[in-house]
Parts: sequence; C-alpha cells; structure tokens
Amino acid sequence: MSSNPDRATARELAAAHLQQGDPLGWFDALYRKAGGQAAAIPWADLRPNANLVEWLSSAALSPRRALIVGCGLGDDAELLTSLGWSVVAFDISPAAIRWARERFPQSKVEYRVVDLFDAPGDWRRQFDLVVEAYTLQVLPPALRAEAIPLIGEWVAAAGLLCLIARGRSESDPAGQMPWPLTEREVRAFEQTGLDCTTFEDFMDREEPTVRRFRAVFARPKTG
Repeated sequence: MSSNPDRATARELAAAHLQQGDPLGWFDALYRKAGGQAAAIPWADLRPNANLVEWLSSAALSPRRALIVGCGLGDDAELLTSLGWSVVAFDISPAAIRWARERFPQSKVEYRVVDLFDAPGDWRRQFDLVVEAYTLQVLPPALRAEAIPLIGEWVAAAGLLCLIARGRSESDPAGQMPWPLTEREVRAFEQTGLDCTTFEDFMDREEPTVRRFRAVFARPKTG
C-alpha cells in the first residue's frame, strides 16, 4: 500500500499544507485534484468499510440517530441509512460532500460540510452511534489528541462509538501518513466518560494485510 501513487500524492499534499500551517486544507485539495476519479482517493473504495459492516452485522443495534465522522464519498453513511438509521454525515471537504450528494441524489442522509474542530455545539451527546473510521489516523498527533475529546462528546447517554483505524505497538515506528494509532491513543476516549466495551487487534483481509484496531465505546445511561 505504501507504494500506491495516489497515497504518495496524498502524502505530498498533506506535507505541503502542514508546512504552510494549514494541516487540514489538503483534504479538499485532494478531492478537487481527483477530478471525479475515485481511484485517486486512497481510502475511497466505493463500498462500505468491511470492518464496519462486520461489526454492524453482529452488534444487533436498534437504529436511531448516527453520526459519521469524515464521511468522504458517503458509503458508510448510506449503509447505515439503509439499515434504518437517521444519519448525519460530515466532511471538512466541500468537494467530498458535493461528490457524495451526486453519487446518492435520493439519499436520506444529511450530508454536511463541517470542520471537526468547529462542529455545531448542539451535537454534544446527541448521537446514539458515532462512527470514526480512518479519520484520526490522517491527522498529525497534536491534532489527533485534540480531536479525540471532541468526537467522544458527540456520543449520547447509552450511545456507542465505533472506531476503526490502523494499529501499531508503542515500540513500532510512527510510519507515514496514514499514521497508525496505538492502543493508548484509542483508549484515550475513556477520558471523555466512555467505557471501552470491545477492543480488537487484528490483521485485515487487504493485500498486503494491514494491522487494524476496532474498538467500541459506550457512554453510561447516566453519563
């Protein structure tokens, strides 16, 4: 995966924007540069995240209100709405949101252009399910630490957060963007009043295989 030319382009854009003091600007730049070609977006598989699909199939959840963090082209959001969830899906990239709306013109999903770090205040503890798949791992470590408590606060009382990310051990090198998370970073969500109910460390089915973490957190009913 590291030799993927589209991932190299994403890394170059990310590094350039980081040097310019604009660590988030590269997302929209990448979607615009893609010119409607999904193959140019390293994480755009045009299907729901397989690790999310697997978890949902076994979780037996009652559909209520869900939030998709960094929704990209919308596949995870569309999966949830097809299962009966009322879904808000956001991305910092206007180009990504336009693209998602074009792909799913009859969608019931509420697609919104939102900066994670400047999200609506009325989202606090309003979602019964928050899905964070692969967003934290493309943020520099300092921003990642800022993002975790913000995301955690969107989980309603008795709600769940499902996190899916690349994983690494503390002793492993940080590597290149997308930077794998450590278990310690993932469990930082517990500092937002959430309880970690499941933590999975596994090798996925990609070629080559990638180490993943999938963690589920729950906010107590009185939290």
